[in-house]
Amino acid sequence: MKINKKIIKELSDYLDEFNLTELEYTEKDTKIKVSKNKFSSNRPNTQISNFSSETGTSNVPNKVETGTQITSPIIGTAYHAPEPGAKKFVDVGKKIKKGDTIMIIEAMKTMNHVPSTQDGIVKEICVEDGQPVEFGQTLIILD
Repeated sequence: MKINKKIIKELSDYLDEFNLTELEYTEKDTKIKVSKNKFSSNRPNTQISNFSSETGTSNVPNKVETGTQITSPIIGTAYHAPEPGAKKFVDVGKKIKKGDTIMIIEAMKTMNHVPSTQDGIVKEICVEDGQPVEFGQTLIILD
């Protein structure tokens, strides 16, 4: 893969020009991510990925977990409760049954209830309330 330094330079300049901390550019099978850590020097950090070798786009670090993972069936915004201030659908340690709603994912102004795929006890909630999620991203882990 040939790296186009001109594009990286332009993206780095945009970070300063628009006061951004991170910028991503995708063209065909190449993705360039330029980010700047506000606690370090002003020198941007650049990542270049080739989609054919990329295995995931989750913002959550990859951890080896034991248990059953329940993943997002769609792309959207995850919510832990039916409305702001209401009781959450699940909490860590809560026993749930197959079919119980674990979260709502909003996509295109439609609220989609995500059901549990099996019985279990919630071991970990992997996404924050109001966080964007990708298709296949782990939402919760059951014991």
